[in-house]
Amino acid sequence: MSTQQIELTVLGSSTPFPSRENPCSGYLVSSESTKIWVDAGTGTLGPLQNHANLTDLDAIWISHLHADHSADLLTAFYALVFANIRRAAPLPLYGPPGIAERLGDYLTNGTTRAPIASAFKVHELHDGHVAQVGHLRLTTRAVAHGIPAFGVRIATSAATLVFSGDTAPCANLAELAMDCDALLCESESTAPPRDQLQVHHTPEDAGRTATAANAGRLIVTHVGRFLSPYEATRRAQTEYAGHIEYASPGAVFTIGGGQTHDRAMDAPSQCE
Repeated sequence: MSTQQIELTVLGSSTPFPSRENPCSGYLVSSESTKIWVDAGTGTLGPLQNHANLTDLDAIWISHLHADHSADLLTAFYALVFANIRRAAPLPLYGPPGIAERLGDYLTNGTTRAPIASAFKVHELHDGHVAQVGHLRLTTRAVAHGIPAFGVRIATSAATLVFSGDTAPCANLAELAMDCDALLCESESTAPPRDQLQVHHTPEDAGRTATAANAGRLIVTHVGRFLSPYEATRRAQTEYAGHIEYASPGAVFTIGGGQTHDRAMDAPSQCE
């Protein structure tokens, strides 16, 4: 990976629970020496350690507090506080409002509050939040998921990756993704709901969002269990003429510098 490129490693992309071979939503985003764990869904801490230890991370960024995007924060807390992992300072954690209280409520087992601050330095996200983490600039926008939820634009001077989090199509996401090099977009819904609030993309929605944003490429992720990755990418192609790939577990994508893909697995014919 050359200077200022972004490397995206898929730790997991399953929903709403991990399969035998695919953990839930989680990604390692890196550039030069900077490493950020983006979403800590169920089962992602294990494969993360194939690429980076908790001592190597510069931050964790969480899109929303559903378990398939955040549950492994609990195991990360135990690793940081009770294991042999030693950091010079608590690990910066960017997440929705109330994330520290949510973790504390779950992890407290007696009268003494769990020492969340010993493990994490919490920064609460809001619409328009901007943070510089090492070589990466993170710009956050609120998205439409029925609860506090966010998408993020991760940028260097030469590459941009946008992650949708979980969301229905919305103007904030399209604006966030405008002219990005790669859009990592969830495609959990098989069809738009008829009588309830839409809170996810269909594959066609993912294609339309990528087209509206003029995204350089589309990486389809978090595909619902009633839809194969092959079918999801095929359906997204009906609404987006650019390059489309599936975020298979273990895939590594190099973004920026004219790269189209790097060690990305072909979309399997069946759901993981």
